[in-house]
Amino acid sequence: MGCDGGTIPKRHELVKGPKKVEKVDKEAALAARWKYCALSTEKLRRPIVSCDLGRLYNKDAVIEYLLDKSADRPNGEVVSHLRGIKDVKELSLTDNPEWEGEMRNTKGDRYEDMNCAMFICPVVGLEMNGKHRFCFLQTCGCVFSDRALKEVKTEICHKCGDPFKEEDIVVLNGTKEEVDKLRKIMEEKRAKTKAVKKPKKSKIVETVSKPSDLKESPESTETVSADGNISTQNVRDSSQTVSGAANSSSSSKAIKPLAMPGSKRSIQTMDEKSEIYKSLFTSHSSAKRTKDQTSNWVTHTPYHF
Repeated sequence: MGCDGGTIPKRHELVKGPKKVEKVDKEAALAARWKYCALSTEKLRRPIVSCDLGRLYNKDAVIEYLLDKSADRPNGEVVSHLRGIKDVKELSLTDNPEWEGEMRNTKGDRYEDMNCAMFICPVVGLEMNGKHRFCFLQTCGCVFSDRALKEVKTEICHKCGDPFKEEDIVVLNGTKEEVDKLRKIMEEKRAKTKAVKKPKKSKIVETVSKPSDLKESPESTETVSADGNISTQNVRDSSQTVSGAANSSSSSKAIKPLAMPGSKRSIQTMDEKSEIYKSLFTSHSSAKRTKDQTSNWVTHTPYHF
């Protein structure tokens, strides 16, 4: 078989050499990163969110992942650093007026520009198709091209006017080196937040323990004499001296204990009430019965007196 008709085989047809390295299509790779969700591999649709590493996701896909992390997903490693919905920021994107949708060339009779993107930079007008570097601000979520941030240097957002710092700028779909740098910054921020939360808990414990210490410590008062000298005296000691002086002055009269505002006092001990008023209550001496007046047995509903 073969070599019929005087054909001469060449060397590459007879000897098997090393396999050629498959090259990835650049346009297909850019479309996969900038037009599709990094988690669900579905087309990006609003609302679109991004993490601290600059990856693009559909918000619905992120919420489904956070609700059920045990489910098997093909791109589970991409979102392994997400702990909650606060770790992502919803992006404020600017629509491209030239974007006509995916079905703009249904008949196939017109040129289809693969570089046309859904969103553009609101300052410079560059399309967000992967050929230009884009960033977003963690403070407000507005998306700009890197060229716009370099040409118009300001500390206020060009779109919404919120202030921001250089630390708040995150590169979207950056290189491997940029992603590693963003990962270090993310870990440092999380470590700082943990260090800030711990002192707050210790302060709460201290405030709870302070009132008990104050109850145990005796109360003291400061008095200023005519010479200008300040002398401190415990309230308990002063109260004892006052009570001692009262006992010595009223030795002949018996001092009745004053009732506390929350305690109950018997009506019979009230001097301001008359005897007629006191006799209306069962605690009066006239209402008490002797042994002869009481019966020897008691029923559930006694009809004797």
